[in-house]
Amino acid sequence: MSDIVVKDSNGTVLVDGDSVTTVKDLKVKGTSETLKRGTLVKNIRLTGRAGEIECNTKKVKGLVLRTEFLKKA
Repeated sequence: MSDIVVKDSNGTVLVDGDSVTTVKDLKVKGTSETLKRGTLVKNIRLTGRAGEIECNTKKVKGLVLRTEFLKKA
């Protein structure tokens, strides 16, 4: 298995357990929820795909976010 390097929108490497913030408002599919710009998401998990992470927010559990809309906190 090759090691996949996951990077945020600024090119900073992300690892399991990092905290990230959103760089723009994101609408969550399947809900009426919107993650506002600057929302802090703690304790992320890498998915094995280079451009995606898994996380939980206060209102949405099991959320998958694209790393192009995140920056390391």
